[in-house]
Amino acid sequence: MQNTCYHCGDLCIEDDILYDARNFCCSGCKTVYEIFEKNDLSYYYEMERNPGISPEWSAGKFDFLENEEIVSRLLDFDEGDIKVVSFQIPKMHCSSCIWILENLGKLHAGIRNSQVNFPKKEVRITFSSEEICLKSLVLLLAQIGYEPYISLENFEKKERVTDRSLIYKLGVAGFAFGNIMFLSFPEYFEFEEFWLDQFKNIFRWLMFAFSLPVVFYAGSDYFVSAWKGLRSRILNIDVPIALGIAVLFIRSSADIILNHGTGFFDSLSGLVFFLLLGRFFQQKTYSFLSFERDYRSYFPIAITRISSEGNEEQVQVYKIKKGDTVLIRNEELIPMDAEILEGSANIDYSFVTGEAEAVRKKKGDKVFAGGRQKGGILKLKVLKPVEQSYLTELWSNEIFKKDRLSGFQSLTNKISKNFTITVLSIAILAITAWMVLDPSKAWSVFTAVLIIACPCAIALAAPFTLGNLLRVFGKNGLYLKDASVIERMAEIDSVVFDKTGTITITGLNTAVYEGISLSEEEMQMVSGSLKASSHPLSRSLYAILDKNGIQTPDTYKEYAGSGIECDFQGKRMRIGSAKFTGDLELSDSESTKTAVHINANDQYKGCFSFKNTYRKGIANLFQKLSKHKYLIILSGDNDGEKVHLRATLPPDIGLHFNQKPGDKLEFIKQLQHGGRKVMMVGDGLNDAGALAQSDIGIAVSEDINVFSPACDGVMDSSVLSDFDTYFTLAGKGMQIIKFSFLLSLVYNITGLAFAVTGNLEPVVAAILMPLSSISIVAFTTIATQWISRNLKKRKLES
Repeated sequence: MQNTCYHCGDLCIEDDILYDARNFCCSGCKTVYEIFEKNDLSYYYEMERNPGISPEWSAGKFDFLENEEIVSRLLDFDEGDIKVVSFQIPKMHCSSCIWILENLGKLHAGIRNSQVNFPKKEVRITFSSEEICLKSLVLLLAQIGYEPYISLENFEKKERVTDRSLIYKLGVAGFAFGNIMFLSFPEYFEFEEFWLDQFKNIFRWLMFAFSLPVVFYAGSDYFVSAWKGLRSRILNIDVPIALGIAVLFIRSSADIILNHGTGFFDSLSGLVFFLLLGRFFQQKTYSFLSFERDYRSYFPIAITRISSEGNEEQVQVYKIKKGDTVLIRNEELIPMDAEILEGSANIDYSFVTGEAEAVRKKKGDKVFAGGRQKGGILKLKVLKPVEQSYLTELWSNEIFKKDRLSGFQSLTNKISKNFTITVLSIAILAITAWMVLDPSKAWSVFTAVLIIACPCAIALAAPFTLGNLLRVFGKNGLYLKDASVIERMAEIDSVVFDKTGTITITGLNTAVYEGISLSEEEMQMVSGSLKASSHPLSRSLYAILDKNGIQTPDTYKEYAGSGIECDFQGKRMRIGSAKFTGDLELSDSESTKTAVHINANDQYKGCFSFKNTYRKGIANLFQKLSKHKYLIILSGDNDGEKVHLRATLPPDIGLHFNQKPGDKLEFIKQLQHGGRKVMMVGDGLNDAGALAQSDIGIAVSEDINVFSPACDGVMDSSVLSDFDTYFTLAGKGMQIIKFSFLLSLVYNITGLAFAVTGNLEPVVAAILMPLSSISIVAFTTIATQWISRNLKKRKLES
């Protein structure tokens, strides 16, 4: 008597290994089961029966991972005891694989975090080297059946093997289809010719032989997907397809064996060929759109580069090359691996590791991409050019993901499930009716119904529409984290704006100093303090002041929403708000100024006063948005601009001043508790908490590094006046998806009418099915281009 292994599903005899009333084919599978059971991961078997691969490796296979030089080159990140490594896992194949690989932390306490990239079959693991070494980590993965692919010949480039299995299967199906059609000609035309009659049976058996690789190789993915879905109690879209293929093959085989006719091998091979052709088209279309790569390539992170003449210039990070010298200020992200040339570093690597404790570094030390400087200025020498995809991985880190589900995607899945149940019911009723009316047509009708009603087109509507819009948004200055943000934009009813650096221009060109005159040394200290800051007002004042003889602070600390505190060889400088610098006796008229106040050695000196300059088109933008959205301005500044804003903006806009970062976050919480869907638009630094709390957080970027995983998107400041157009496009995009659903429904109802009445052959249905998918892709692409024409027109005019 034979049974299957409880873990991997391989055949095993009853007396091989028996444990806890379960059979295992080998000690490896038994060990894996015990590991999962011990660590409360037995749900793995409920998700996917027979999911794992029997672990097999030779002793000493991973001994090379004891070599420190090899280990250091394999790691993506190495700071202290925290390491990050990415592995390709070829045996990752289903939802349960994803589940177990993202729960590795339950198998070993040393594993801090693990993230799966299923399309690339890759897992990114953060671990503590004090608790588990890289070799032990790899052995653990191999032990549970997910041995990583490590090639020492190409690990520097980390090249991936291209999966060409779809092309091979398409070739096999096409070859078999052509030959079966050729062998079927005598049957089509019913020639009464001696030799054709003599070899008719041989031709039929040859067709049977050609059908075997079509069914068991070319069409195998449909059976595997359907079987996994059924075992997981999910009716996916491959269930009716697999059923149709199986019915055609069994019916055709029975016809030949019983000598009742030639069967439907031509329809069968044609069906699989056209199904695979449709899948190949979808794959190529996704690659062509490549909306993920598009928005990454446009990602607007800027950094200060120091030229050979010593001048500072703002450049986008992908233009930085190995050997360049760059400047990193307080709270700015380090976007590449580099060596410290000047300055004292206090690096927060929580974006990479999730660990909040900062790491101190000195001149000559190496710092890694993804760290954020907490302190004064750093001058760095670039060791590696920027990899934009790595920055995007940081932005998409699991640590910063909000627990939001894509409601529309859930709707798509729900429609697909109900649709499959409906189609199966119609198919059963149709075959039952035709068994009574005309049994010769029954199986053909049954198969045609299953094929023609595949809800593939429904599943394509949302990703292609949102993907196209994501690409359009990126090309026009709004760079979103993922397509689901567009869905949420369509539901936003409240928009909260920061003032300074968001709706005002940071590059102010005039500043008037009022107060006790500053000495030359104090001016140098002021400039040195401002140079390290990323706050919009600090950057504006720094751009205006004389930069000769700038002093670099010995210690530096920036208080969000308040100011900067620095020490210069025992001399103390405080720069920021009036309250922060100690001037508590300002008159009401003085308190209404937008100003940067100065305190040197605990003596209040005076302030640099600015006149706010608002971005072009802001008044018009607020007029348009106020028709459909509740608008609020939350500012950390005083209310000196209140009268001007009231006179310029619509009267129903909420204005709130003297708001600290914590106050902004709480304000958004209160709006959400009132049932509102809130978008926060800020500068990405002082507003990080509010951006993270809001339903959508958008950081406005001008010329500094505002990269923040707390936000859902980054907007080029030059297109802020077009913000209303993006909301309009998001709403129209959702309308396109709904209309695509309607088109798909009309197509399926029409096709089913022909199929049920016996007027549609299975092979014709197989041709029409991918055509429906193509039509949906074409419609969504053309429609999104059409609705975005006004946005492109505005860009050209500007």
